[in-house]
Amino acid sequence: MDLTVVWFLLIAVLWTGYLVLEGFDFGVGMLLGLLARGDRAQRDRDRRVMINTIGPVWDGNEVWLITAGGATFAAFPEWYATMFSGFYLALLLILVALIVRIVAFEWRGKINSDRWRSLADGALIFGSFVPSMLWGVAFANLVRGVELDADHQYVGGFWALLNPFALLGGVTTLLLFLTHGAVFLALKSDGSIRDRAGTFAARSSIVTLVVAAAWAMWAQVAYSVAWTWIAVAVAAVSLVVVVVAARGRREGLAFSASAVAIIAAVVLIFGSMYPDVMPAFDPANSLTISNASSTHYTLVVMTWVAVVLTPIVLIYQGWTYWVFRKRISSSSIPEHTGLTFDKVPPLEPEPAEKG
Repeated sequence: MDLTVVWFLLIAVLWTGYLVLEGFDFGVGMLLGLLARGDRAQRDRDRRVMINTIGPVWDGNEVWLITAGGATFAAFPEWYATMFSGFYLALLLILVALIVRIVAFEWRGKINSDRWRSLADGALIFGSFVPSMLWGVAFANLVRGVELDADHQYVGGFWALLNPFALLGGVTTLLLFLTHGAVFLALKSDGSIRDRAGTFAARSSIVTLVVAAAWAMWAQVAYSVAWTWIAVAVAAVSLVVVVVAARGRREGLAFSASAVAIIAAVVLIFGSMYPDVMPAFDPANSLTISNASSTHYTLVVMTWVAVVLTPIVLIYQGWTYWVFRKRISSSSIPEHTGLTFDKVPPLEPEPAEKG
């Protein structure tokens, strides 16, 4: 098999890992404002339970995005350049949201203040909502095609990316991640949060099935090829299983089926694009796996590096999930220990230097 095809498939695999793993992170983040109940103290404890379900793994999940971006830059530099320049504003918004989300994760517990934690929770919700929507918009535009000139430069402008097909794709990924996060919460938590997450998943999975089916059928009929009907069928069956399993409180089955649905969506997206990496309205201007790729020698070196390092990364991440596999409940949450705004120790004056 040609190495350009191999790396196109590997990049699809990297995006699959990112969307499946970071997808439930985004879902949990968006659910912070929906599943917490009770007074202020109880809401805070509920949110801490939710955050702690993803606390040990969320930053490792983001590595898949960095790797996918790096692999795209090295294997298909023309694709990387055109996409990051043409989608600049959308990708900048995603980057800002991810940075805000990271800061909120790391600093939420540093200061013992209800106002501070409320601000951090709002940042987490924002930092989860924006990428969940915009990744779907971006990938839907890659399926539909964009306006490229003869030099393979995007000339369509930002607002052209917000077409009905792309916006429906954004709503689809938003709902997929929301349901994916809900079934993950039901799988990883115990007590009241588990019950609420299970109930939410049972309801949201129905809406997700309807919206995702509408977008997948639109993509398949208008922009895809015959064999990707398999991916559409797999995604449909998987989402039906999610609906049934969520209603029956079979969290493990629901989460597995939700993951399979996301995998099938990635297959549909990349299968619709191939052999292009960035389809253009005028096929003569499209970026393909051939005219966008690096040299053969570069791909050979990258392949050997991937063969050596990828198993190590997968083993380590699998071990991390195994170590933190147990459920979390409110009884597992310790009291706050951060500084309070009114008890920050004053600075000591420096002693005067002797004469």
